[in-house]
Amino acid sequence: MTATELPPAAPGAAPSRTPAQAAGADERRGSLRRVAPRAGRFLGRHRKALAGLGAWSLLESAQTFLGGYGVARALDQGFLAGDTAKGLLWLAVAAVGALLGGVAVRGVFRHLAGLVEPLRDALVRRAVSRSLAEALADPARADSAAVSRITHQTEIARDGFAGLVLTVRSFLFTSVGAAAGLLALEPVLLLLVLPPLLAGLGLFLATLAPMAARQRALLDADEALAAHAGRLGEGLRDITACGAQEQLARESAELIAAEAKAGRYLARWAAVRTVALGIAGQLPVLVLLVAVPWLLRRGVSAGALLGALTYVTQALIPAVNALLASLGAAGTRLLVVCDRLSRPIPPGGHLDPAPEPALSHGLPRPDREPAAPAAPLRKPPPAAELRGVSFAYGPGARPVIDGLDLVLGAGEHLAVVGPSGIGKSTLTALLAGVLPPREGLVLLDGAPIGARRAQELAALRCLVPQQAYVFGAALRENLGALRPEGVPEAELDAAVAELGAGELVDRLGGHQGTVDPAALSAGERQLLALLRAHLSPAPLLILDEATCHLDPLAEARAEQALAARPGTLVVVAHRISSARRADRVLVLDGTRASLGTHAELLQKSALYRELVGVWDEYEETGAP
Repeated sequence: MTATELPPAAPGAAPSRTPAQAAGADERRGSLRRVAPRAGRFLGRHRKALAGLGAWSLLESAQTFLGGYGVARALDQGFLAGDTAKGLLWLAVAAVGALLGGVAVRGVFRHLAGLVEPLRDALVRRAVSRSLAEALADPARADSAAVSRITHQTEIARDGFAGLVLTVRSFLFTSVGAAAGLLALEPVLLLLVLPPLLAGLGLFLATLAPMAARQRALLDADEALAAHAGRLGEGLRDITACGAQEQLARESAELIAAEAKAGRYLARWAAVRTVALGIAGQLPVLVLLVAVPWLLRRGVSAGALLGALTYVTQALIPAVNALLASLGAAGTRLLVVCDRLSRPIPPGGHLDPAPEPALSHGLPRPDREPAAPAAPLRKPPPAAELRGVSFAYGPGARPVIDGLDLVLGAGEHLAVVGPSGIGKSTLTALLAGVLPPREGLVLLDGAPIGARRAQELAALRCLVPQQAYVFGAALRENLGALRPEGVPEAELDAAVAELGAGELVDRLGGHQGTVDPAALSAGERQLLALLRAHLSPAPLLILDEATCHLDPLAEARAEQALAARPGTLVVVAHRISSARRADRVLVLDGTRASLGTHAELLQKSALYRELVGVWDEYEETGAP
């Protein structure tokens, strides 16, 4: 089981804590200790923005104070005393407080950007530097999970920090204004309101640690799924060719289920937080209403009671609800994401803040040690090599390829011939890494093909099968499918001209024309697939009867263009003309194989002479 999977739990059973889980819990508890010093330094560098926020927020305290106090005095000194004008005057004072709040919001948002944007920029720089440093220190560790950190997680931090600053600031200054107002009206009112508010806050704070743990688990699952999706994208062709769709679909389903499970755990703790919100948001009102008779007997005026309810319902409860919701969602995510993005850069992976352009050309920098003398030039490895390769379809089956040795030099053009069913397609699948050998070793560019990652294989070899594949999209997308960085217009035009596909391209509407696979003949689909292979960066092209639906002239033109392309070409021959054009010919004959030029094989291989005779007879009679 991989680290990203979550073990199934029996219904109703509490999951047991393994030593690894306990260590993970300790790490989560340390998140706040790790993040807090960095947060303090960040806020210290932005004291001016904080001071601006505080100054504008004082107006919010004044708004809160005037709102409740004005209502209380309007009732006691105005309407209940029979002085309507005075009552309206006090309500006007409360209205002025509302205007002050609007002015405060404008000033707060102007200074908020001075905190939020620098944080986002710092986290993006940190995430990019860490991802590049990990790739330099250990290229095998580079994966698509970095995309989630640089995009999704930094935006979580940005939005979470903005929301947290707004709600914490609002809660603090609103609470100050409300507390001042309650004390000014009747101190006993503050003693009734404060305990239920603190009880709700306490229950809420008790959920912070487990919620952070579940949020971290959800982010872990998200990164694992993103990395898995990236690996799938790199090797789609090989996955399809190997028939591994079901296995990888199961792995994908397990990762999706793990993320869903983490989300469900997170939702359960969110329910506990809802209870905390209920206590903090509803209990103070209930306490005040129940205590009304007692308060009236103690001489508390009706205006003071109405003012207290105004403070609680219009100021304190909305501020508390916003604070708890923000801490519960944005605060937890912010803590976890900042902790993840602030991990140290791996040793040996330090990056210069701004590498000089000279480095990209291998030129020495004046502040560095002189470069070591260049190593002696080595002979480049063969483009491909088979060492004692055997393959059979099944444990007890007769080998299709048996003990084959073959070396393909860089730039060589090899034709493979043999009777139908003798193993030509099997050989191309072994060369392309689609099938693993039962015995022996297949090497590409000097390294075993089994040790290559899917992305490396895609960059080293291109296999074009007999059944050419094109998809319903623009012609340019079809032809550039193996070039993610895009194909320059001039290179595209040159390839079309070299393979003689200009008429077909014009009929399809040019490079931007839409390809309808069902409307193309088999030969036209093959021609488009050969164009795609010609534009591929892979140095090894393998054609498995990929020209069988072309006429002889079109086949000759395509093979000559592909052979002139830098790299090595392997062609499973459909006609004798393909073998005659090749540098060497490999003849497969059951458990035996012969290798040589066309002229050499005519002298030493009876099977090759027989095949040439059959092909010549077909060409004379006009048969395909």
